[in-house]
This record gives sequence, structure tokens and C-alpha cells, in this order.
Amino acid sequence: MTATTSSAATTSAATTTEPALSVRNLWKIFGNKADGIIGTPDADLSRKELQAKTGCVMAVKDVSFDVAPGEVFVVMGLSGSGKSTLVRCLTRLIEPTAGSIMLDGVDVSAANESKLRELRRSHVSMVFQDFGLLPHRQVIDNVAYGLEIRGVGKKERRTKAAEIVELVGLEGYENSYPDQLSGGMQQRVGLARALAGDPSMLLFDEPFSALDPLIRRDMQNEVIRLQADLHKTLVFITHDLQEALKLGDRILIMRDGEVVQIGTPDEVVGAPADDYVRDFTSEVPRARVLTLKWVMRDPLPDDSSEGPVMTSDTIIRQAARAALASEHPVRVVDDGVLVGIVDDEAILRVVVAEEDTDVDVTP
Repeated sequence: MTATTSSAATTSAATTTEPALSVRNLWKIFGNKADGIIGTPDADLSRKELQAKTGCVMAVKDVSFDVAPGEVFVVMGLSGSGKSTLVRCLTRLIEPTAGSIMLDGVDVSAANESKLRELRRSHVSMVFQDFGLLPHRQVIDNVAYGLEIRGVGKKERRTKAAEIVELVGLEGYENSYPDQLSGGMQQRVGLARALAGDPSMLLFDEPFSALDPLIRRDMQNEVIRLQADLHKTLVFITHDLQEALKLGDRILIMRDGEVVQIGTPDEVVGAPADDYVRDFTSEVPRARVLTLKWVMRDPLPDDSSEGPVMTSDTIIRQAARAALASEHPVRVVDDGVLVGIVDDEAILRVVVAEEDTDVDVTP
């Protein structure tokens, strides 16, 4: 399959600054003599055909992408798509078969064990579905555990841990034990532990998939809130499209180890790369995801100079009330330049269409 990428994916914010994470031609094939498959006709076989012929399993196939500093980059796919293997390859918890990974200027692919330990302790933290809390330790000491491993003194690490506990909304539970907390609160402890070392990047591997829906929504909102304050670089793995659309600045969609599409939420919904993505997004309420750029027309000389002024990245749902209340069409202005016009009919076509859907992708 040929991966389809948006202009945002191919140019990204990395054109003006170095990417926080750059992955090029990453492969992970499980099985004997797996590295001998790359570059041969066998590499073009489907996953099922390859396994039948060689006994090897293609988990990640020739994946490339950049993540900009401060970006929330979501990797989405169904079970078996390769997304969790991919995120574990990024810090070589799973050894890639081939490819290059640059993380915060460090060549992860070539790093020795000492460099990898330093990278995992100081630059990157992971948050898993399994909270992995130490049952015999109080919340404050679970949060401080990573600092303890790094040799930080008890007083300093407890002070830092107390700050993070407050940051994630666990103030008052410092002396509680994990089994005294709800699932959502335990995941907050896991998130706090990941943040305590002040990493530049956080890797989330389906961290909320085991939580009840309401708690899951609360934790998604917590990630959004923390990201607004901390501006970390996040790589977030999920099988849930709703979660991907809600959290992601950009989304990478995987199937059978390959990239199907990379794009912003509105690009994935508005311009799906193929029938697979189109089917995935068919029930998404488009007015809550698409922006005005998807419904605007070119300006004409006789267009009114009055009417609401909005930018092209305004979500249609957010624009609808002001647009429909005005006697004049919306004027879409970017950087002081009139780039489009949106009339009531264009707004209504999208808003009315979402009445048949019930997926909530709002923060």
C-alpha cells in the first residue's frame, strides 16, 4: 500500500525547526533471518503471505514521519496494526529490524546501552495501559520512583513529586496506596510519575483503553489541560478514532504495519486517503471536526464587506451560531487576507448532516 500524507505531514513544523522526533524507513519483522527480507520481493508480500512463506511477521513496514516539538502526534489503528510495536521501537524497548530514529538530536538507532538508559531516564517517559504502580509504595513515592532511580536525594525528589501530584489533581492523596485509588486516579499517578522527571517527550501506549468511558473522557481532558500548560511533545497510541480526533494535532493511521494516512483531524475526515479511512470516519460528526476551509468558496468582487470575520481553521460547529445569526456571509481572513466566503447554506449542509451521528470529539 502506498501511504498518503498531507502537506502538513510532509512539510510539518520541522521545516522551521528541528523535529523532536524523526523516523525514517522503520521496519520491524519478527522471525528468523528477518533482516534478509528487506529489499527483496518478499518485503512486498502481504502480512499473511509473508508469514505463510517465511514464518516471519511484518509488524512495522517502512514507516517514516516527523513530530514537531510540542506537537500531539497520534498513532491510530486497530488491534494488530503495529502501532504498539512502533512506539516501543522508538526507544528500542523492541529492537527495530531496520531504519533510523532521531529523538531530541540523539541517534537512537546507533545508541549504546548507556546512552539508551540516559535517554529513557531523562528525555522520554512512557505511560502504559497497565499502570505498573508499586503496590507497597504510597502515591508520593510512586511518583518519585523515577527520580530515585536517577539518584536524586529523598528531600528533593519528594518536593518535586509533590508539585507534580498537585499538577495532576491528586493533592490530598499523597499518602494513599494504589489499591485505595480508582482506576482513573491510578492512571493519574502513572501520568505524574512520567512527568516527574521533566522529560521533553511522552509516549502513551493506549493508556486509557481499560478505563470506564466517563473516566476515560476525564483523562483525555486532563492530557489536553496539561499539554496547554507544559507544551510537551506527545506521541499517543490509540485504537479509538474519537480519542485520536480529540487529542491529535496530527494523526497517523496504520493498517497491517503500514502507514495509510498522515494528516490533521480535519484532513483525515475531510480527505480520507482510501476506503479504509473513509469507512473509519464515516460516522464522525463533520461539523465538529472540519474547518471553514472545507466549505468556503472563493471571494467575488461583489461580495459584501460586512459579516463575521473568522480564520480558515475555525471549526464549523464553533462558527455556526455567529454565521447563521448574521445577515451577511462569513468572511474568512487569514493573516489579513480575505481567502474565502462561507454562506449559510454551506454551514447548514454540514451541521444538519451530523444530526445522524452521535460521536463526541469535542474536548
